[in-house]
Amino acid sequence: MPIPPIRLLKYLLVSIAALVAAGPDIALAQAPESVISQPGTAPAATFRSDRLGDEGVKPSNGVGVFDRMGAKLPDLPPEKDYKGPIDEAYGAYQRGYYLTAMDKALPRAQLGDPAAQTLIGEILSQGLGVKKDVKSAAFWYGKAAEGGDAAAMFKYALMLMEGEGVARDKVKADDYMRKAAEAGNPSAEFNWAQIVVADNPGEKGLKLALPFYEKSAEQGIADSQYAVAQLYATLKDLPEEKKQLAREWMARAARAGFDTAQLDLGIWLINGVGGPKDYVKGFEWLKLAANGGNVAAQNKLAHLYINAIGTPPDPIEAAKWYVLSRRAGLADPALEDFYLGIEDHQQRAAIDAANRFRRR
Repeated sequence: MPIPPIRLLKYLLVSIAALVAAGPDIALAQAPESVISQPGTAPAATFRSDRLGDEGVKPSNGVGVFDRMGAKLPDLPPEKDYKGPIDEAYGAYQRGYYLTAMDKALPRAQLGDPAAQTLIGEILSQGLGVKKDVKSAAFWYGKAAEGGDAAAMFKYALMLMEGEGVARDKVKADDYMRKAAEAGNPSAEFNWAQIVVADNPGEKGLKLALPFYEKSAEQGIADSQYAVAQLYATLKDLPEEKKQLAREWMARAARAGFDTAQLDLGIWLINGVGGPKDYVKGFEWLKLAANGGNVAAQNKLAHLYINAIGTPPDPIEAAKWYVLSRRAGLADPALEDFYLGIEDHQQRAAIDAANRFRRR
């Protein structure tokens, strides 16, 4: 009886932004005559002067949300009638009858049923119908992890890493995270890949981690889809068929709502990275990320409006997005010069539009 997928990716040893920066010898994909580059920590430059070949393809700054799944998959074929035993504890849990689920799962958990132990750990860790008890949840997750339940191994590994309800133990946590990943838990696959990258700096770690990112990405984890896209576009010695899928994986992560993937997909479309250029679609993805609050996308969107890339020119919209990104701390001397050069009434209109802005 598998517990519902645990989708929260709480553990991030390494940010995705460090993936392709991990080793100086990693070949970076380049696109000649770029009109837009990935934002970094330095002040943004103008579109006319940016060249992707100068910086290479690398992840961009953005606000990650680690509770995202992949794009909607095609409908599954009709299920055959189930004739096996019905798990009453799990059924009660799904319907929200948490006390009933606890009552039915506890006898089985005491007899060593890992699935029932995981279910009790989940109920106690979240305080579902009962008082939240992290220490007792850790106990039951630990028992289920010993019994080989992949979801429990993942949750118990997180608790061991954070010292939540149990003594902190990185060695034991890593061991359970690896076992959960090898058992096919998608969140564990992503996190184990992060551990591998941290423990093996450079191209070696990225290549060792890639199979786990790929498995996790196939199961819908947007963070892994983003990592796969970047690594397919970046790592040398990969089969050509994988390199050709880089943009498709970036698009899947973007469709899942990952704002950094939306930003990077927009940049890739405008620069022609991983496929033909498409200024209009590139503009649309950057605007979506900007409306979601991604500061780097807001900065780039201002440049698009100024230079009429994928959209008609609009000085007020350009100034609005610049004001928003500047308020968030992203300096851009070129945009500041543009802003100071427009009419006073345009500046006021831009500020008013920025004041009315609400993240979508």
